[in-house]
Amino acid sequence: MNKPLTTLLIGAATLAGCQPEPPPARTVDEFVDNPILLEAVMVRCSRDSYEYRYDEECRNARAAVSTIQAKEEEARRKELEARSERKREALRRTRQAEAEARRRAEEAERLRKEAEYLAQFGVLPPGEEDSETNDLPEGNVPIAVVPETESMPQATVSPGSIAPATPGGNAPTVRTEPAEEEPGTD
Repeated sequence: MNKPLTTLLIGAATLAGCQPEPPPARTVDEFVDNPILLEAVMVRCSRDSYEYRYDEECRNARAAVSTIQAKEEEARRKELEARSERKREALRRTRQAEAEARRRAEEAERLRKEAEYLAQFGVLPPGEEDSETNDLPEGNVPIAVVPETESMPQATVSPGSIAPATPGGNAPTVRTEPAEEEPGTD
């Protein structure tokens, strides 16, 4: 009786020893490099999570998922930063263009007011073409005429007296007629 039991135990031990060893657990790097293998292991581990909770391969697969998510989040963050930088640069260019347009509008308004002021006197504002020439512009340009001193009669004015009007001048003159003599006074 002892013999069959012993034979049975030896046979069972022999069969247990002949079973192939379980394959070594895959590493995190293997799972990161092979997403199909990672998915297959995650499906197996999620089917019976209680049984595979402490299985080394399942732990490595979960660590690989975390690593992949961290890499994707980092790539997404970098892409968002690059997009934000592009938007900031576009905003800077827009503000510079607005400032330049505002400066040009102010300059145009200043030139318009200057031209309006000069037009009162019949003077055309200097243009870019006129900046090289020193000719007087054509049109109703007021020109001051200064008479030569030799042709002007010299009038002597004593202090306290009124200077006589120059003939041909534009100062108002008062005509006075000589006083008539009354009869009987001589």
